[in-house]
Amino acid sequence: MEKGPCSDSAQVASLRVSPWQVFGVLGGTALLALGCARSHGFSGLAYDELAPRLLSSTDCAGSWKQCGGKGYSGPTCCMTGTTCQGDEYYQQCQPGVGPAPPLNSATTTQSALAVPCIGASCVANPFAGQAFYVNPSYKVSLNRSIVTSEGTVQHMLKSMMDVPSAYWLDNKGKIYGNSTNTMEGILADAASKTVPELVTFIVYDLPNRDCHAKASNGEICCSYKTDGRCDYLEAGDGTCAAGVREYLEEYIKPIADVLRKYAGKVPIVLVIEPDSLPNLSTNQADPRCGNKATKSAYTQGVSQAVKILAKADPSAAIYLDAGHGGWLGWKDNMKDYVKTIKGLDVATLIRGFATNVAGYQHLGEICPTYDWCLNNAHPEDTCCMDECGLTAEWNPSHNELQYALHLRKAFSEGIIGFEPHVIVDTGRNGVAGMRSDCANWCNIRGAGVGHAPTTATAKPEVLDAYFWLKTPGESDGCTQELPDGTACPRFDLDCGSVNSIGSMAGEPRAPEAGQWFDYQIKQLAMNAKLG
Repeated sequence: MEKGPCSDSAQVASLRVSPWQVFGVLGGTALLALGCARSHGFSGLAYDELAPRLLSSTDCAGSWKQCGGKGYSGPTCCMTGTTCQGDEYYQQCQPGVGPAPPLNSATTTQSALAVPCIGASCVANPFAGQAFYVNPSYKVSLNRSIVTSEGTVQHMLKSMMDVPSAYWLDNKGKIYGNSTNTMEGILADAASKTVPELVTFIVYDLPNRDCHAKASNGEICCSYKTDGRCDYLEAGDGTCAAGVREYLEEYIKPIADVLRKYAGKVPIVLVIEPDSLPNLSTNQADPRCGNKATKSAYTQGVSQAVKILAKADPSAAIYLDAGHGGWLGWKDNMKDYVKTIKGLDVATLIRGFATNVAGYQHLGEICPTYDWCLNNAHPEDTCCMDECGLTAEWNPSHNELQYALHLRKAFSEGIIGFEPHVIVDTGRNGVAGMRSDCANWCNIRGAGVGHAPTTATAKPEVLDAYFWLKTPGESDGCTQELPDGTACPRFDLDCGSVNSIGSMAGEPRAPEAGQWFDYQIKQLAMNAKLG
């Protein structure tokens, strides 16, 4: 006899999905799913409460749909069981449900429904099935190095010509324009393809940007010195009100304007503000980061930026920066970071986190659990190889794959309904063990490009993609003396570390952050491990 839609009890038993996933994703099919569940003995919220909600308040916004905010003109009421919450920029219908009741089944013991996954972290992998955009301006830079190289290095550089990487929106001038050196021009180019290609942007221009490093300080400040640079030690009234206003009005809102133009036409990924929020968790002792104005700029800026950008293009996938395992991987640091993100009130709007952005932390191998290697528990397991000696310091995140597991566990437990996904920057982490001190981060000698961008990750249910977020070949920061012999105004002592190119006799001087570093790209190509 041909099976009907409710005839297979094993299939029905597998329907242990969140009622809010059924409500928000399955639509009309939910009635069939609920009917099957009812016929096999399911009870409680999954049927008795959810079914009426599917059949009422049809003129109101559904669960996790927008219900208010600046410029919004749609429904302002919410379906039964949800309430409209948010701020002046973005409001959405949030369900007010408690813990789910137990399931009743003739073949299994009673067990509780899993906590519902809610918001943007529940949707499909945004990288899956997409063609990735390769910026023509990157090809131009690579070609300059190709023509002056030879042998295996030249061959590798040529093979990198069609590898996609993110584009950094690190100043206001990179937003509008027709060239592929601007966000607007890049999206126009991506949209012109036979199949529009996925573009990844790094949003990077917070007030008092990158407070713990001098090499990549930005253009927007809470307070300015007489030379126009940021005065990181001046807290003012502690709000950074003028800086946040400049950031939102002159940087974030123009980005939102461009997003609206291409919303639904080009797949877009946004990585929000590397090196900002992690500094609030670990570098408060640095007065540049611990000052109240900087903290206010980072928390207010990131929170409002995410809300504005999510509203401009609801289909864009947003990832917050989460440093790397050698930075936030300790359990206490992670707890503090969870608290920081929870306070932003954006968990329902983000897909998850980007790790190792512009970093050199090795991917490594994935272990069965996030803390598998702590206390020297499995020394024979190759996944416990620890180039930085982190597990000896009680840090379970000794490689970026383990760090991804740690992020998922900590945040899914710390923010109910949030199941974050992770992307890892593999642009320059192809070599393990090339640093004498893993705290060193600037133009590391002996590094190699890492895994080419892919969705074929070690654990796809957690890791969305490996991707080149920092463009290989762009400098991390300058040496004290620039290549032209002048003094670098943004020299950071970390760029003079023993592991940094330019600190040894016979090595060339390094240009400022973001500028093309020919010597480095050739070394990265020589040591490449593309996967």
